[in-house]
This record gives sequence, structure tokens and C-alpha cells, in this order.
Amino acid sequence: MAPGTARPALPALLALIGALLPGLGGAQTSAHPPEAIIPRGGSIQVNCSTSCDQPPILGLETQLSKKEVAHGDHWKVFELSDVQEDSHPICFANCHTQTTAAMTLTVYWTPERVELLPLPRWQPVGENFTLRCQVAGWAPRTSLTVVLLRGEEELSRKPAFGEPAEITATVLAGRDDHLANFSCRTELDLRPRGLGLFQNSSAPRQLRTFVLPETQPRLATPKIVEVGTQWTVNCSLDGLFPAVEAEVHLTLAEQELHSTPLYGKDSVLATASVKANAEEEGTPQLACVVTLGGQDRKWKENVILYRFPAPNLTLSEPEVSEGTVVTVECEAQAGVVVSLSGLPSGTPAPRAQFQLNASAADHRRSFSCSAALLVAGHLLHKNQTRELRVLYGPRLDQTDCPGNWTWEEGSQQTLRCQAWGNPVPELKCRRKGDDALLPIGDLRPVKREVAGTYLCQARSPRGVVTREVVVNVTYYQSNILIIILVAVAGILGTVSTAAYLYNRQRKIQKYKLQKAQEAAAMKLNTPATPP
Repeated sequence: MAPGTARPALPALLALIGALLPGLGGAQTSAHPPEAIIPRGGSIQVNCSTSCDQPPILGLETQLSKKEVAHGDHWKVFELSDVQEDSHPICFANCHTQTTAAMTLTVYWTPERVELLPLPRWQPVGENFTLRCQVAGWAPRTSLTVVLLRGEEELSRKPAFGEPAEITATVLAGRDDHLANFSCRTELDLRPRGLGLFQNSSAPRQLRTFVLPETQPRLATPKIVEVGTQWTVNCSLDGLFPAVEAEVHLTLAEQELHSTPLYGKDSVLATASVKANAEEEGTPQLACVVTLGGQDRKWKENVILYRFPAPNLTLSEPEVSEGTVVTVECEAQAGVVVSLSGLPSGTPAPRAQFQLNASAADHRRSFSCSAALLVAGHLLHKNQTRELRVLYGPRLDQTDCPGNWTWEEGSQQTLRCQAWGNPVPELKCRRKGDDALLPIGDLRPVKREVAGTYLCQARSPRGVVTREVVVNVTYYQSNILIIILVAVAGILGTVSTAAYLYNRQRKIQKYKLQKAQEAAAMKLNTPATPP
């Protein structure tokens, strides 16, 4: 029977039944329907009838709200409304004696509360957790089943008992359960009673699973750091799930460092840039804490922050004239050992000095002071350098400006003449006699016109020096034209001789031919001698 108001049989049919009942024996009372199930707050019509052979007194005994809606000689129809709980109304008939008939009225309703209790905030992978579903306020009490679900997958199906009923299921957490939705569903099955299957579901709850290995984070940091310098700290941990949910905190002397995390598939690497101030000198503790799933993995290391300023290297005067005594001094903080270039090794001390008589060779000489500090077994060094400038007059010597140059005319040459001095002197070379300038430092073909004796003069505010330079140019007189003329004359003579001999031989041959012809003609003209 579908939920709603139950309808009685037709009054005419009931009257017919009532008329027939006396023929079957003694008077009887009946209730229709004998059983019914309706939703809570619903209504139903109950037909009470009797087989009495005379007009009976019919009624319905119940605590429910009732109203007579129809009647006949041997029947009455009552409507029961706002039914809130199970009941057993009784039809009665007074006919000679009182007879009764009871009906069973069952009320149903779906659970008023279906709740999946909160899940762990984080659940370790590989460990069991319990799903708990609480259900309260339903009827009939024996027709409810509770199903626990992962998404749409059934994990457990059990009947509900008690008020409230609590249904549990144990689940092994896996990585696939991360961010999965769990819920519970109630099924009130009234299909055997002609109704349907009524379902209610709880609000879903999302589970977060995690893997945090027992290994400790790895800290990558220098063991010793000079205060005032910038250095990088790295902290990493592998084997995490989900890695992107991991939080990394780096602290130095319990002060939080600003770090940037970089996430891999199952790892995290946090990097922080650190600069320690001078007042933090000492051995503070550097700590890395990786947090995932409400659990921590921590690692600590001590970092030695030391102070090591560069040594102070001074020259009594950074720029002096040649012949001046200069004091070179190097000094460092207490506990530091210094060594000074140009000074033999001696007793280790934080101070060293020596003096020198400045010469031209000391110009632009570099002095170096090296300071050494032992920190936690590490020998550290810092250096400082200073340059001495010496003022001296011009220099022109044989090495840098040779006094004699001999070149072949037409060859490519560079005249090199270098003057030294501080300040740098001006150099000019002029030829004796005509003051012609000698090109210095240029690569060019040599001409015989540059030959001569030159006076090279180097001048600066600190003096003047002069050096004589001789330039020789070698060259050869050209006889090519004479050779050509002789060769041409010889060729012409040879040709003329050959032509003369050829013509003479030709004339001789012609003369001989002519004589031979004349002799032959004379023989033809002479008469023959008679026999």
C-alpha cells in the first residue's frame, strides 16, 4: 500500500458482507484494513463492520484523533489523522454481546539524523582508521540498514540497532584515499510492505592521507660563515606524500628565516638567503623543521659566525720622490697572524713592518699583506695590497733606445726608442742640421732620406736627458739600363751578321747557276766536227 491516507472498501460492499455474515454463524466484528503502515503525521480510514442481525452499536476505540466519515446499518468508517506513533485501534460492536476486532497501525519515518563523525585531520598511509556513522530518529526500528561509502564504493553494510545507532567500519588508509570523500547512507526498506526503499545520506567528509618518513631533513649550509656576508641555506626531505602539503621552517638562533620551497613529486627543497650581523658573532643553531600531517621532522646544526676584517696595509707615503725612505706596515686584529711581502718570515704576530729607500725600480711596486685566522680547524686567509708610486727623472738607455740603426732601403721597419720616467717624459728625435723629426713607433718603408744623426731628447718636469741616434740606410746604384742596352746591341749585331751571311750565300748560289747556264748554251751553238 502506498503511503498516504488508507481508503476503506466501498460502503455497499461492506453492507453486503455484513448482510451475509449472519448466515455464517454468530455475530462478528471486523476492522479493515487489519494492518496498515503510514508516514508519521499521516491519516488513514478504518472501516468497522459487524455481522449482527439487528442494528448494532458500532465504534472505534483509540487514543488517536478520529472522525466518522461514513456509515451504514452494520458498518462505520472512521478517519484517523496526525498519526505520530504505532497504534492498535479496536473496532467494537454491541449486538446482544460486545465483539471487537483490532487492527495494527504502523508509522514510519526516515532517520532524523544521519551523520558521519569527523575523520582524522590527517591519516598516515598504511594505518587503519575507523569510519563512524550515527543514525537517530527513524521507524520502524527493524527495517533500517546503514551503508558506509568511499565515494560510491560500498565499504560496509549493516543493520541499525539502538538509539542512536552507531555503525563502524575499519579502513586501511592508502595514497588513493587522499582527498577521497567518505559518507554514510541509510536505507529504510518498506518494499515488503508494499512501499518503497527510502534513502538518506550524510554530508560527505574528505580524508587527507600522508606519508612522512622517519628520516631527518638534510641541511646544506657552510659550517663557518663570516659575519656580514650573504650565504645560502638549503633544507630538503624526500619520500613525502603529498609533497606539496609539506611546510618547511628554517630558523637561525630561533629567528624565522624567509625561505622559498621547491616541490618535487615526493620531495621538498627550501632555500633561504641569510646574512648575519656583526653582533651575531658566535655559534648560533640553525634548525630545519618539515611539517606534514601534523607531524614534524627536525634537524639542527651549529654554524660558527666569525669576524675577520681584512688586514690594514699602509705606506708612509703612497707617492714619493726617488731616494725617499718609505715605511710599509701591516696590522690585523688580535688572534690573526700577518705576513708581509718583502719581509723575511719571523715570529707570528698581528703586526709587521719594514722600510725601503725608494728607487725608480720601485715605481708601481705592489706590496701584499696576508692575514691568517684559524677557525674551527679551518685556516682562513685575507689579503690586502698597496702600490707605491715613485717620482723620478727621464731615462734613455741603450736597451730601450739603441744608438745605431742600419736598415736597407725599401724594407719595412719600426724605429723604437722608449723613454722612461715618472711623470712620463715627452720624447722627440731631431736630425742634426735640419731638425727633421724622426718618426718613432711607426711601421713604414725605409727611405734613404731618413739617414742621418739624430738627437733624441726626453723631457719631463723632473729633468731632461739627450741621446744621439744614428740611422744608416743602405742602397745599390741601378745598372739595369746599361745591361739592357748591351743586350739589345748584341741581339741586333747577331741578327745583322746572320742576315749578311744569308744574303752572301744566296748571291754566290745565283752566280754559280748563271755560269752553268751560259756554259750549256755555248755547247749547243758549237758545230759538230765531221768524221
